[in-house]
Parts: sequence; C-alpha cells; structure tokens
Amino acid sequence: MKILVVDAFTDRPFAGNPAGVCLLDGPADAAWMQRVAAEMKHSETAFVRPVDEPGADFELRWFTPLVEVALCGHATMGAAHALYDTGTVPADRPIRFRTLESGVLTVTRDGDGGLAMDFPSCPPEPVVPPAGLAEALGAEIGWTGRNVQNDLVVELADEKAVRALAPDMAALAEIDARGVITTAARAEEGPDGGYDFVSRFFGARVLLGDGEDPVTGSAHCALAPFWAERLGRGDLTGYQASERGGRVRTALRGGRVIISGAAVTVLDGTLRV
Repeated sequence: MKILVVDAFTDRPFAGNPAGVCLLDGPADAAWMQRVAAEMKHSETAFVRPVDEPGADFELRWFTPLVEVALCGHATMGAAHALYDTGTVPADRPIRFRTLESGVLTVTRDGDGGLAMDFPSCPPEPVVPPAGLAEALGAEIGWTGRNVQNDLVVELADEKAVRALAPDMAALAEIDARGVITTAARAEEGPDGGYDFVSRFFGARVLLGDGEDPVTGSAHCALAPFWAERLGRGDLTGYQASERGGRVRTALRGGRVIISGAAVTVLDGTLRV
C-alpha cells in the first residue's frame, strides 16, 4: 500500500511539520497502525481509508509513535494533500474525513493553492496554573487556560520569551495535559514577518525526541479564538516558532476554525507489511 511523507504548513521541503500518510485499501487493526506510526517516528502518522457513507468520503485516524490522538491538524493537511497529489481525489472536490472523536472534518483547496481545513473551535477556559508548570517551562507565565483537548494554553510576556524557551521535558511530562501551548503576540519587528502571534507546542507525554511539535494545526483550534478575542479580528496568521517553523492562517467562523496552509510531498513509497 502507498505511504507518503508530507511536510505541512510550508511551501518548501524540510520545513513545517512532517507527517506520515498511509493510504489504506480497507479497515486496519489499531495495534498494527500503532506499530506503523512507531516505525515512521513522525509526530503523527495519518491512516486514511475510503468509506461509502452519505456524510463522509474517508475515515481518518492519527497515531503518534506512542498513542492514538483525537485531533491532529498537520496530519489531516498531509492526508488531504496526499489524496490530491496522487490523483485519488480531483483537485476541485472537497474531502470529508470521518474521525473517531472529532466529527467530520472537511478539507478544500483554497484560493492561494493551499489547503483549508474546517476544524472545531476549542477555546481555552481560564484555570489556575498547575503546580510546577512555570518551573518546567523555565519562564514566568501569564494567563493560563485549558481546552477540551486537554491542552494547556500559556501566555508568556512577549515573543522573545516564547522563542527562548528550553523547557524541562521530564518535568513537563508530570503536568496533566496532552500538550502545553505557549504563545505571545508578535513583536513589533518579528523576524519572520507577516503574522499576528507566535506559539510553540510541547507534548512531553505523546511525542518522542525532544517533545516539541514543529507546527501544530490542532493547537490553533485554541489559539484562533484566544487571539481573536484579544486582537478583535477573526482572521489571523500565526507563526509556530520551532526549529523548522511554519505559518498557519486561521479564520474564526462561529464554532469552527478554518485552518489554512501549504504542503509538500517529500517521500512517496510503498509499505510492504
């Protein structure tokens, strides 16, 4: 069966966030998918199979090397890009993914030649910062909230503080959260230009390696409503300031967020097991 690696939220190879994409012919065992994801070693691998249903075209599931997750933005973008890029789906047709926990997610090509994903808005609600969070991040923290994905959203003093973070990942793994999203408004003279806010995502409990996700689409389900309220605009652009970096456009539409960006195929091969 076909397996690809797609760099999402970038228009050039070896930037953005790489996702494995496995195009299945039929149902697959969850334990087998978990083993494939562990072999791929990307932050997420998407598994896509066609379904014959009135409301959906494909089933979509996402696995990190360690666990299955309920929502993943960059691997959804990677899956849609793979379906368009291989000619499985015509370029002018929307793709409707049925997911286990996040409903039906629709992806279309946007006017800039990229991909636009219709995702649920997951605004964070204010919480008391968990004990040890500031120490684990190694920074003074401001407003802190939690969303339905069990992500913590932590506002830091400024963009420089977000970019300078070097957290203690072992200590972060002790915090009750799927991930920790750190964010701040763009500096007046941001080094990457053309964005409204910056963020970084640390998933010590679900990611291998250094525990940082390069560009996290699902985090923007929380960041979009968070910054829309503060900046007074529904259409925003975020920059995820990881080593690879990536730009994410967001548009708040009621209870949904349109998350947009570009994607590039860097590997197209055959899975033999």
